[in-house]
Amino acid sequence: MKHLKSRAATEPIQADLGGRVCIVTGATAGVGKEIARQLAALGATVVIAGRSRSRTEIAAAEIARDTGNGAVEAALLDLASQNSIRGFAEEIIERFGRVEVLVNNAAVWQTQRCLGADGIELTWAVNVLGPHLLTEWLGDALRKGQDARIVNVASRFAGGLDLGDVEFRRRRYNGIAAYRQSKQALRMLSWTWAERLEAGGVTVSAAHPGFTRSDIARDVAGWRGKVVRAFFQRCGQAPQRGADTPLWLAASDEAQGQSGRFWVGRRERACPYRDPAAREQLWEILARQSH
Repeated sequence: MKHLKSRAATEPIQADLGGRVCIVTGATAGVGKEIARQLAALGATVVIAGRSRSRTEIAAAEIARDTGNGAVEAALLDLASQNSIRGFAEEIIERFGRVEVLVNNAAVWQTQRCLGADGIELTWAVNVLGPHLLTEWLGDALRKGQDARIVNVASRFAGGLDLGDVEFRRRRYNGIAAYRQSKQALRMLSWTWAERLEAGGVTVSAAHPGFTRSDIARDVAGWRGKVVRAFFQRCGQAPQRGADTPLWLAASDEAQGQSGRFWVGRRERACPYRDPAAREQLWEILARQSH
């Protein structure tokens, strides 16, 4: 059994993930990259999923070199494009047939209302609809996986979801509000997916990584982008710390079967976003946005 000392938490994570297929979205930097690195260190076959070919290939090569694990691969995935998500899922199914770990980590934050490839507001498309469809289209592969787990990298910074205007068509756009509501929606989806995948033996968890240095504002232009990037780099914790709880949920024996729960610092925390009617309404909205 391989032994990995987490740089963040009190107890080391012990696991042998040899032969297990693990997908991490948004894994070219920050928390996602560190999760992918540590999964690779535990022997997993790791797929680095991102929308930049060069960045994914560079990250995969670096992680393979650092961990000595040659089973680290790069794959293109644009969560704002449903065609890209479907193509990625089909490629994974054809190549591996099954998935043991899916870490939905990728997220964006925008200062202005932008549309993704399918004409859907970008923050909603990437942070909510994208991981929802990726989970849906990899569902059968996850059911075939051994002790399969989905880890949604959520946030305590969540709330304000307006189910009547999720894309800010009626409201004046506010980037912070758009991000907060997307993280509330991701938690709500986690609980619905936990219920729907329970019979298939798939564990679904949501985790708050903490305020961590990241590239979430990489594409934000102008002075706002510079200020936010500087703030994250100066005040955020190291990615190794942010990666600890999602990694623990993805790999540890202690987290096996702990489905439908919200975690902070490896401890379960109460989550208020569990109303069945609201979750059903959210599910119906996403079904209408899918094609």
